[in-house]
Amino acid sequence: MNSDALRFLDERLSTNRPLRKALRYVFPDHWSFMLGEVALYSFLVLVATGTFLALFFEPSLDPRVYAGPFEPLRGREVSAAYESVLGLSFEVPAGLLMRQTHHWAADVFLVAIVLHLVRIFFTGAFRKPRELNYLIGVTMLGLAVLEGFLGYSLVDDLLSGMGLAIAYAVAMSIPLVGGDLAHLTWGGEFPGSGVIQSRLYIGHVFVIPAVLAGLIALHLASIVRQRHTQFRGGLESEDNVIGTPLWPGYALRSAALALLTAAVLFGLGGLVQVNPVWQWGPYEPWQATNGAQPDWYLGWLIGGLRLMPPVEIVIGDFTLVPNPFFAGVLFPAVVFGVLYLWPWLEQRFITRDLASHHLLDRPRDNPRRTAVGAAFFSWVVTVFAAGAADRFFLSTGVSYNTQMWIFRAAVFVVPAVVYVVAGRVARELRAADRHPLRGWSGAVVRRTEAGGFSADEAPDASRAP
Repeated sequence: MNSDALRFLDERLSTNRPLRKALRYVFPDHWSFMLGEVALYSFLVLVATGTFLALFFEPSLDPRVYAGPFEPLRGREVSAAYESVLGLSFEVPAGLLMRQTHHWAADVFLVAIVLHLVRIFFTGAFRKPRELNYLIGVTMLGLAVLEGFLGYSLVDDLLSGMGLAIAYAVAMSIPLVGGDLAHLTWGGEFPGSGVIQSRLYIGHVFVIPAVLAGLIALHLASIVRQRHTQFRGGLESEDNVIGTPLWPGYALRSAALALLTAAVLFGLGGLVQVNPVWQWGPYEPWQATNGAQPDWYLGWLIGGLRLMPPVEIVIGDFTLVPNPFFAGVLFPAVVFGVLYLWPWLEQRFITRDLASHHLLDRPRDNPRRTAVGAAFFSWVVTVFAAGAADRFFLSTGVSYNTQMWIFRAAVFVVPAVVYVVAGRVARELRAADRHPLRGWSGAVVRRTEAGGFSADEAPDASRAP
């Protein structure tokens, strides 16, 4: 950096010492630490493209007669929101590129958060003193899912309309307060009075992005304050960080990753079609299409709603707990509840470890955590598959009822099998790591005078150097 500029700032703000400390901050070198950065840079692309889209989008359900260039819909009554999205797609220069890049950035943002969370879980990076930062990350995941749902619900096409209908049913299913909550949110019975669109817009464009930005800043500040975790190695210890300083090495590497992330997202936006709303058409309550699927991050909720048997809690003539509550409210509450409580659940039931940790585990280092985590995530993935595989089964001639019974059995069988297999593999790998010659049987192989071979057992193979 320019010495004159640094001197100018230091003489007025005394910045040299904190600036020097910041520039010398060390980042450990491991590819898995880049997942969080991919999420960060995807969020920045989301903000940039979303700002562009907000200039042309009209969050209103007022009826319009479409007169744009897409001939199959010309002359049809649509909402102002849907018309503005068609205008973005076909009339605004670079509008379709921005729309699709924004959509791909949302998908990648959530993929990166999920993979980052998986890495945090299986390496034990949530342990003391990082429990609060872990909770911030889990909160960001939940908000990102909600933000994505609000975003694609704004469009008022057939897919978003069906998603809002499902959300309305789930809100109505909350015991005691569900009806009032749904009527308050939608401004009346579904599809509501039209205020839902403006509320979705405010939440998607202003409220949740601001909260996410604040949580990201808090997350990064917490990392810097507590310093990075790192994997065990030759010089790494609980008291140091081995890696690359912020300037110039890591800053330039991170800048390259930011440019690469943006390039990939814009490449996807320009070359790979996503959410072609003109094919779904505007939302009509009496229409549905089997070919339209929500974004991947909602597949686990759709799968839960499909798999849940027709069970309700009824007292007399009063339905206390309607069926959609179990999969639409209870299931995600259990998933996020386990994620939120996991640092303390592990301390209480698995490790009983209350010490501070700055060195990470490998999954094999804690077989029980690995087994429980793999089983838990496989349970969620199985439910997700139930919401995503219907098109495959339809093309292979498997009936819908058969699909449901296969997956209902799988949600119990798959986690149990994964628990056993993951635990066994982790224990075997950990055991192999105890000896510097992996796979050595504890025997010394010698060449005999006759040209053959003989094996002599070592006195104590487990301690042999």
